[in-house]
Amino acid sequence: MRQIFGKNQETRFNGGRMEKVLNKRFPNKRVVITGAGSGLGRALAVDFAGLGWSVGVNDIDLARAEETLALVEKNGGKGFAMQGDVAKWTDVSALADEAVARFKGADIVINNAGIVAVGTMEKIPVEDWQWIVDINLMGVVYGCKAFIPVFKAQGAGHIVNIASSAGIASLPEMSPYNVTKAGVISLSETLRQELAGHNIGVAVACPAFFKTNLMDQCRYTDPRQLDMANAFFEKSLCNAEKVSRHILRSVAKKRLYVITQIDGRLLWKVKRYMPEKFYKLMGFFYRKGYADKFLGVEPPQALDN
Repeated sequence: MRQIFGKNQETRFNGGRMEKVLNKRFPNKRVVITGAGSGLGRALAVDFAGLGWSVGVNDIDLARAEETLALVEKNGGKGFAMQGDVAKWTDVSALADEAVARFKGADIVINNAGIVAVGTMEKIPVEDWQWIVDINLMGVVYGCKAFIPVFKAQGAGHIVNIASSAGIASLPEMSPYNVTKAGVISLSETLRQELAGHNIGVAVACPAFFKTNLMDQCRYTDPRQLDMANAFFEKSLCNAEKVSRHILRSVAKKRLYVITQIDGRLLWKVKRYMPEKFYKLMGFFYRKGYADKFLGVEPPQALDN
């Protein structure tokens, strides 16, 4: 992976203003990131490293976590790499304990780890539902539950939960992913209120499709669904680095909703102001197979009849 920071550390956004705001709020400069062995998690780790932060890198694959840690150190940061499965409370709790032991606490936790399962509702195996709920939803629940006591004890902190535009505008053949990401948004909204009196900030990032390796572990019921998702990713003009930088800016501005891309903002606004018309239109597009045609994917047989 290339070094994310260019000449003059260009990701110290807005002439250093973002960096100054973050460092003033969090002088100890400590962040812990789950799913940081690749993709958005790795981009976030390297961006924080470029700002001189200590980074706790967590991933289910220790080798990938260690690769990210090497990039953190190369870009001016320091920290630790730790293997862990966010679907297990014991692993996430141990991650919080490690942050306290290594960093004497944490300033920001980013619950980023996630996977994808797609297919029509009735064809998705129950086991795949449990798999994605355990990681995408319960993994975030565990991350919040483990770090809130740390933040309360030290009198400050910030939670960043990575959801998705899919949690706002539910797309067809993505019900498990939609449900878990909507749950992450709801949890974040709840915590924003609960933690307001404890000097603990909460943000929920809802990126649309961007170039990442999210599909590496995708489970699907029809190869067409994998082809369609990959086509969406390929057509995206956004990447993990751009999403990461937007998240950092949003944390500095104490925003709750981090809607990164233009298409995601459009979906959010249209669904918010015209929900009935939105889903009527989306149902029409799906029935006619327009998305499949745009992406160059063969539409499902049932829609051709």
